[in-house]
Amino acid sequence: MPVGLFRVCLLVITAIVNHPLFFPKENGTVPENTEEIIQKMKEREESLRLELLRLEQEIADQEATQKALEKAAVVVEESKEEKVRWDMWTALSMVIFLLIELWRQDFQEGNWQDIGGEEDDMGILGKAFRGVAFPNKAVLASFYEKRILGTTGDMARMREMVEGFADDLLEALRSVCNRDADMEVEDCMGVGSMYENWRVRKPFVCDLIVPFAPPEPYCFRCQTWCSGDSFAPDEQGYGTIKVCRADEDATGCICDKTKLGEDMLCLLHSQVSSSRPSSEMEDLLCFKNTQYLDANQVMKWFQIAVTKAWNRISHKYEFDLSFSLLDSPGALKIKFKSGKSIAFNLTPVVQYENSDVYFISHFPRSSLAADIPSSTHWFLTFAVYERRFIQLVSKTLPANACHVSCLQILSFLHGKQCSLTGPSGLTNYHLKTVLLHLLQACPSQDWAPEKLEVRLQDMLKFLEKCLHEKKLYHFFIGNGKVPAELGFPVIFQRAEPLNLFRPFVLRRDIYRKMVDTFHEMLRNMSALINEYTVHIPLAHTNGIRKE
Repeated sequence: MPVGLFRVCLLVITAIVNHPLFFPKENGTVPENTEEIIQKMKEREESLRLELLRLEQEIADQEATQKALEKAAVVVEESKEEKVRWDMWTALSMVIFLLIELWRQDFQEGNWQDIGGEEDDMGILGKAFRGVAFPNKAVLASFYEKRILGTTGDMARMREMVEGFADDLLEALRSVCNRDADMEVEDCMGVGSMYENWRVRKPFVCDLIVPFAPPEPYCFRCQTWCSGDSFAPDEQGYGTIKVCRADEDATGCICDKTKLGEDMLCLLHSQVSSSRPSSEMEDLLCFKNTQYLDANQVMKWFQIAVTKAWNRISHKYEFDLSFSLLDSPGALKIKFKSGKSIAFNLTPVVQYENSDVYFISHFPRSSLAADIPSSTHWFLTFAVYERRFIQLVSKTLPANACHVSCLQILSFLHGKQCSLTGPSGLTNYHLKTVLLHLLQACPSQDWAPEKLEVRLQDMLKFLEKCLHEKKLYHFFIGNGKVPAELGFPVIFQRAEPLNLFRPFVLRRDIYRKMVDTFHEMLRNMSALINEYTVHIPLAHTNGIRKE
């Protein structure tokens, strides 16, 4: 009973305590707050889940980026290795190219000329000499004494006579010219084979050059292919001559290069001085509507002036004077009443600055300037320096040296062969260029008179090599070994070497003719020499030599 009562009492007390009236009003929202908390917890859970997904995505992206970076690093590393290998090959190729270029420059500047005294190098050449009968020393000595010396004894007398008459003719030319309007003619100079003592074939012709200058206040401004001006590759060796006023800037005023407005005036040049009438420039022998000296105009002027000069002094002489070649301005011929005649060339030239290099209008009897680009392009001649070089070297050679004899014999053989088979592109100037190269390359003692046979063979082998390679370089242009005593202009020493055989590279017919003429000359050499040689006992001859 007490237990039951106790349970009833406990139940009543519990009911009273848990009755809603015992709690304040605010406690009535507990269930609502719980649901809100649960809702917030769900929202938080959802946001955390989204954040987790985002983080997982970022981690995946970072891993992908890392893999891409690693892959790119591998590619870069491989490309670096490839680039290093490529750079190595590029550097190696550049080194090889530079070595080849240096070798080419040395070859062109004259190192290729150092062949004197090296029999092994010469033995590589001379294929055309195999089986050729080459005259020995005794035959060559007899031939030279009979044929060469016997016909060149009167050259000095002829030079003296021609120079005296030329001086008188030029003095008369100055007197008939208008000093205020015509060109001023200077004294003539002798050049070429007659003044270098190696001409052997008749008729003997003296070559004289006559420098001339424009009247005041004009002057010549010379431009060459190696002075930085624009010249085509086929214009190497040429230059132009511009006629300017002495007070005009060499580069020209900007008013000549730009169009000034009608209301603008150049402060350096007035309208009168800046505009030159066309007739005025033509009176100065310029090409039409230009300031450049025209070789054809110079030719006409010089022929007219020489004719006037001869008419003034003809009464003093008992011979006639005429032009022997229509295409050469100064190819003159003296005709005596006895029927004999003397030919000489009086060629107008223009001096290059203060040197002895000259612009020449025409080359008489020569194919050096056969294809002149235009009449305003003038070829440069170094004949004065060539003569001085031979004179300078001759002082260091043994007595009675054989260098001139070699050139004379070779010139004679070539001339004889051309008379048999017709002219070829090979000229005496090419032969002289070969001699100039060998004079610089060979020691002085190698030109002793007893070595005539060997040196003549060297010249022929050198010429054969040049014909085979189609390369014979001008002796002075691009040659850094020219003796300083000559005072040769540095601008031409530093220029690109000029190949005298360049015109024949594309003209195969002329080149073939030149090579055939050379080979025919070798085959006929013994016959040509023996024709002019006194009989020599067989015991003293040993004519067959094989190289």
